[in-house]
Amino acid sequence: MQIAEKKTIAQYLLDAERERREVVRVTVDYPELNVENAYAVQEELVRMKCEENLSIVGLKIGLTSRAKMEQMGVEEPIYGYLFNNMLLENYGELSFGTCIHPKVEAEIAFILDKDIEGPGVTGAQVLAATEYVVPALEIIDSRYENFRFTLPDVIADNASASRVVFGNSLTRPDRIDLDLVGMVLNINGKAREMAAGAAVLGHPAHAIAALANMLGRKGETLKTGQIILAGAVTEAVRIDIGDIVQAKMDGLGDVGFTVVD
Repeated sequence: MQIAEKKTIAQYLLDAERERREVVRVTVDYPELNVENAYAVQEELVRMKCEENLSIVGLKIGLTSRAKMEQMGVEEPIYGYLFNNMLLENYGELSFGTCIHPKVEAEIAFILDKDIEGPGVTGAQVLAATEYVVPALEIIDSRYENFRFTLPDVIADNASASRVVFGNSLTRPDRIDLDLVGMVLNINGKAREMAAGAAVLGHPAHAIAALANMLGRKGETLKTGQIILAGAVTEAVRIDIGDIVQAKMDGLGDVGFTVVD
């Protein structure tokens, strides 16, 4: 795939995000798009955002359940980038008009106090490099029609990243068994999803290690101060105007937001 094509695709997806409209998935017009080229498109998209004076605050990981990986035919998760304009205040408001067709997932976020450089990173090394873990809600919002895409499509689209809410409680990772953390995702006071931390590759730290090792192949590192979403513990739930969303996590606290017009 030529550089000009990658820039064209990145601009196509960036315009869809800005204009809050669904578009036809990229692989319809570019059936040759593979995972490697999709990450190259993602890098171009990230570069364009940075040129607009947005800053990267962390990364997110997707496809972190074994079932989803088997469904998509992959052996490792995918990743995307979080920017400063994606952050929402805890128990603040999400304007529905800034999204296309948002869904919410409950996740555990890692705040790093050391760089992590792959390859060969383990979950234990991730925990040693983590200052705090916090509860989080990620709002994903694919730019594609009806939220339907192939693996290269979603990678190119920055893994459907849209918004994220972090809880206020900071917990040292050595004070909790993250794989045993139970959590409930409530919508309007009713439990919609329940799961435990082990739903993420057996332990959320394994997902962070996988990310560090994937980045290591490109000569990149996870950096001190970054916030990393370890991947969805619960299934994604569609949200709409008026919804009150909250996740409660044993030993980690709670996090929430309200969807407004």
